[in-house]
Amino acid sequence: MEYVTVRDEAVPAIGLGTYRLDGDECFETVQTALEIGYRHIDTAEMYDNQSEIGDAIATTPIPRDDLFVTTKVWKTNLEHDAVHRSVAASLEALGFEYLDLLLIHWPTDDVPVEETLGAMNQLQADGRVRHIGVSNFSQSQLEEAIAASETPIVTNQVKYHPYVDRDDLLTFCREHGVMLTAYSPLAEGRVASDGTLRTIGDRYGKSPTQVALRWLTQQEDVIAIPKASGIEHLQSNIQVFDFELTPEEMDRIFAHRGGLLYQVRNTLGL
Repeated sequence: MEYVTVRDEAVPAIGLGTYRLDGDECFETVQTALEIGYRHIDTAEMYDNQSEIGDAIATTPIPRDDLFVTTKVWKTNLEHDAVHRSVAASLEALGFEYLDLLLIHWPTDDVPVEETLGAMNQLQADGRVRHIGVSNFSQSQLEEAIAASETPIVTNQVKYHPYVDRDDLLTFCREHGVMLTAYSPLAEGRVASDGTLRTIGDRYGKSPTQVALRWLTQQEDVIAIPKASGIEHLQSNIQVFDFELTPEEMDRIFAHRGGLLYQVRNTLGL
């Protein structure tokens, strides 16, 4: 596993996304992921699976301090007191004393970001949350959040894959010490049939999905949280650190975004 260091915190470059995983499937997936080497788990109160994740973690011998667990506050709970209630419920569901990373799940105009971040800063001061960040924030919204928080915003979690251009946002993040966390890094499975990625992968004996994940994690200050449930996909997604794409291959994938297929998908928000 490789790591990205942000604000003196080493974060695993590949984590497990758990959106739409619930019940026994979620429990078994997290348990398996931890057994094969995952140490970064991403969840949210909206996913309604924090209890299963906590139960799975409790079955393993892995020390809590060796894990990096992220959760998110839903946009209906961004008022000061609601943030505190949300975090208390998340901690109870997970069976934790603290969260490694707490994110604002989506920006909203209904509650000033200063109010939400003030509550999150207080939770940090109380030792209930170690780091804070945001999700689905535009560059201007991220800039506002950075200015409003007493503590560093360590990440902006956004959709990022080979068909999405995040160059401007990435530049801004790097200038301000913010890590970019890529969700849906495999474009909901569409990269698996990508000819460019397949051609590049053939050189290394890797699949198109592995090339896509390597392309992401080889970028400075970028981590990825692909969702997977079967053991084969779980293993495949973390077996991406035994090869390195050449600068030409990286550029080929960046250039690949500019084609007609990228333009259509980006217009549709895919």
